[in-house]
Amino acid sequence: MKANAYAADCPTRQILDRIGDKWAVLILLLLRDEPLRFNQLRRAIDGISQKMLSQVLKSLERDGLVKRRAIATVPVTVEYSITPLGLTLAAVVDHVRDWAEQHLKDVLAAQRRYDAQLSSKAA
Repeated sequence: MKANAYAADCPTRQILDRIGDKWAVLILLLLRDEPLRFNQLRRAIDGISQKMLSQVLKSLERDGLVKRRAIATVPVTVEYSITPLGLTLAAVVDHVRDWAEQHLKDVLAAQRRYDAQLSSKAA
């Protein structure tokens, strides 16, 4: 079967969902630099809940993008690292993050113009 992201049943859409998930992108970019423990990730990503972090890490692990390693300590320490496959995706999404940072002012200005036009039409 050939991949076709425009087809509703194509598994490519699951991967695109992962790329479009802000939490997944932020986790991948952090892990690109070094392995981190769960609480280190939670502290580094402002606004992510413990439940959401856990869910996203499991999804990234299932997709082969992140590796989970339990270290035999008391209590058990769990460390997450990026896989070689994850590194390839991190390289791509880092360009998107960079674009967002470079064009933030432009997008915000466009949103203000749009909202102002919408408000003037409603009046």
